[in-house]
Amino acid sequence: MRVVKVDNTKYDDGRIGGKFMNVYTTDKIRNVVLLGHGGSGKTSLVEAMAYLSGITSRMGKVPDGNTISDYGKEEQKRQFSINTSVIPIEWEGYKINILDTPGYFDFVGEVEEAVSAAGAAIIVINGKSGVEVGTQKAWELCDKYKLPRFVYVTNMDVDNASFRQVVEDMTQMYGKKMAPFNLPIRENEKFVGYVNVIAETAHRWQGKEVVACEIPEYTKANLQICRDTLMESVAETSEEFMERYFGGETFSDAEIRAALRINVCDGTIVPMSMGSNVLCQGVYTLLDDIVKYMPSPENREVAGIHMKTSEIYHADYDFAKAKSAYIWKTIIDPFIGKYSLIKVNSGVIKTDDVLYNVDSEVEEKIGKVYVMQGNKPIEVKELHAGDVGALAKLTDARTGNSLSTKATPIKYGKFEISTPYTYLRYRPKNKSDVDKISQALQKITQEDLTLKTVNDAANRQTLLYGMGDQHLEIVASRLLNEYKVDVEMLRPKIAYKETIRKSSDVEYKYKKQTGGHGQYGHVKMRFSPSDDLETAYVFEQEVVGGAVPKNYYPAVEKGLQDSVVRGPMAAYPVVGVKAVLYDGSYHPVDSSEMAFKMAAIQAFKKGFMEAHPVLLEPIASLKVTVPDSYTGDVMGDLNKRRGRVLGMNPVAGGKQTIEADIPMSSLHGYCTDLRSMTGGRGVYSYEFARYEQAPGDVQEAEIAARAEKVAANGADE
Repeated sequence: MRVVKVDNTKYDDGRIGGKFMNVYTTDKIRNVVLLGHGGSGKTSLVEAMAYLSGITSRMGKVPDGNTISDYGKEEQKRQFSINTSVIPIEWEGYKINILDTPGYFDFVGEVEEAVSAAGAAIIVINGKSGVEVGTQKAWELCDKYKLPRFVYVTNMDVDNASFRQVVEDMTQMYGKKMAPFNLPIRENEKFVGYVNVIAETAHRWQGKEVVACEIPEYTKANLQICRDTLMESVAETSEEFMERYFGGETFSDAEIRAALRINVCDGTIVPMSMGSNVLCQGVYTLLDDIVKYMPSPENREVAGIHMKTSEIYHADYDFAKAKSAYIWKTIIDPFIGKYSLIKVNSGVIKTDDVLYNVDSEVEEKIGKVYVMQGNKPIEVKELHAGDVGALAKLTDARTGNSLSTKATPIKYGKFEISTPYTYLRYRPKNKSDVDKISQALQKITQEDLTLKTVNDAANRQTLLYGMGDQHLEIVASRLLNEYKVDVEMLRPKIAYKETIRKSSDVEYKYKKQTGGHGQYGHVKMRFSPSDDLETAYVFEQEVVGGAVPKNYYPAVEKGLQDSVVRGPMAAYPVVGVKAVLYDGSYHPVDSSEMAFKMAAIQAFKKGFMEAHPVLLEPIASLKVTVPDSYTGDVMGDLNKRRGRVLGMNPVAGGKQTIEADIPMSSLHGYCTDLRSMTGGRGVYSYEFARYEQAPGDVQEAEIAARAEKVAANGADE
């Protein structure tokens, strides 16, 4: 086994490392994101890479909670990745920035951030489980961002792991571009070595050593098929190679590797290899192949807008151009502080540089420059174009911000982040923690762009939006364990509204006599439906002869304002009511603004309940995209939820988008149910469409619920 020695400084967790990391030029950098289904082995692959490269003196294990990537308490407790972590690997004079991403769908925002900073991807597949939905989502993400990719099959030391099956499945799904670079050698059901397809050589593991061996007979036929496919790809890279290929000539190893690098970088070939992470087998070869075949940043383009000239600025990871970068991720940890993870798009960023934040229009001296190794910041003297690093304590910096010099201000486009649609109501268990919770959530939402908080003042609730129920559960756990505040997560109140369907004519006399001045206000009012459901009420007066003096009109309207906040029927906001004050009376001594306000409030309650009050429920326009085979199940489920299916539209990849109108109340828990129905393959989005009259059973249930609260609390909450 080869180990790259760094120095003799050791961290407590078995990590080897010094105060500084070497500086790497753009051509020596590889930015690689690990993608794949949850549990496919991404984090254990990073451990094997870190061990081989000399970062650690022993490999951590996910169940033991001691891996470099999963450093968060929640990750260690739950034994899966929640955040993207960066592990820079130094390998044979190159720097490979490994971006280890979560595999579970609730944390897709972390994946999208990492993909925006990567130049290539490794799709990790569990050899025992085979191709899973997370594999397909990873592939789609690579297609979207035009990322060159490898496929790496893990768990080859497990008895029923099958590299051949994964190759067949991936080839069936994505065509002949799938190209095995290595084939497994098995003896007595054990993974003992591999065959290099390019070099046509075989190797076995003997302890920690790799030794040459004979190519097994059972592998030769498959080897020939794989090699012929590779040679065809090599021949297609130039006319000269094509002539030589058809002329029966063979290519040298150097020619093959150079041609394959072109094929890999343009995506016409996807190399496939395999190994065992826990035994550290096959990982050495994978690291070598990353260096040989994956592109450096200098082979990729990136452009922004020059804010002074409004022209396109082609940064293209050119170290000779003015320095610029963008923040692709933010870490705010109660223990290590705030770090802005950046990718340098042009120039060289050095210690004590002054950078201009184009988004917040603030200049800051950056101090030291770091690379993150999990949650360990390691100082570097400078970061060249294309490299990934970190800056500490930038006060105005946010994920997606562009950094440059003030003389050459460059703004880069923001990457796409998934919209959160799952939400819960939250409230503090201790009311004195309100401010602490607000501050903690502000930090957490800076880290995670797929989280957002909404203050729903109309329904007196605060909402937390995320990508799924598990996502929100973990936020609540983080608040408790990291920020020491406890919140209660509840089913959200639906934003129902109340209105009337008929007209009413009522009067109310507010009269109180006490010692001294009394209270007297008398109103006669008509209530009828208004055409405008966007407005709570329309107030008009038709009083003649001064029955109600003009100076009391504002008091009557104030009574209406107070009344429509909580409707008389089920305590929901009132909309679409026209109120007309047409008569009344007053007392020259006892009448007051307060008296007329109270008269109006009571008149409203009486008039509203006599005008056939109804409950309005919010309706959403829903779009659900699923593979064809799931459309029947999804449509049946929507019908059960009182949804109205409006139609279906075919989309690429053998999928259908089902469009439906559905009550917002029926969307609670839909994320989990849709994933369960479709094996995680279904995605959905919705937006508020309009209000419609709620069915009678829904209205009765809400009225009964209010009555229970009043009975329990003595008043509305």
